[in-house]
Amino acid sequence: MSSNIEKKHPLGHVIIIDDDTSVRRSLSSMLERTGYQVTLYESADAFLSNPVVPHPSVIVSDMRMPGTTGVHLQEQLKTLAQCTPVVFVSGDSRPEEIIMAMKQGAVDFLLKPFTAQAMLDVIERAMHLAEHAVRVNDKNLLVSERLQRLTPREMEVCHWMVRGYTNQQIAAIDGGASATIKLHRARVMDKMSARTLPELIDMLIGMDIPAPRRTASA
Repeated sequence: MSSNIEKKHPLGHVIIIDDDTSVRRSLSSMLERTGYQVTLYESADAFLSNPVVPHPSVIVSDMRMPGTTGVHLQEQLKTLAQCTPVVFVSGDSRPEEIIMAMKQGAVDFLLKPFTAQAMLDVIERAMHLAEHAVRVNDKNLLVSERLQRLTPREMEVCHWMVRGYTNQQIAAIDGGASATIKLHRARVMDKMSARTLPELIDMLIGMDIPAPRRTASA
């Protein structure tokens, strides 16, 4: 039974937020036929009252709705669903709203009426972004867990390793023995599950590694 469910919705989840019932129904029908799982909300406030965002997801939202508008919803999504791409649709939007939505990172802005193909193309592009964001987030969580295994001393050595310092250079900075640095270096590689230094460097791109107490100028 589980395999049938997986085959039914292989493309991801689309959250549609629009106060127009006919728009919600037509988009839902089209996207479900294509292979997406769909959740419908009649307003941004209804979504915000119980925001459930599976991964990967794309949010398709009207811009002008009673209550919370699309732009204000987008602002709240920065904390509620930061990595979820947003696509806006509207039949009546001011230029400044469109500009603000795009500045805040909207994937696209479709003016009603739009074609089914235009929507499908945008959803596909946005879903690729969502899938990439999920992979990056999962990778960062895994790397963060591995970093927590390091002792404070190993964290210091790791800091210098990813900056290209040799064992001798690290030893010169903190006054330790080169053989001891070599041991710490091996433990870092083992705990981080990195086979090579380039792999470790790539793994830690964008991660926050605390600066060591000793500096290169010390």
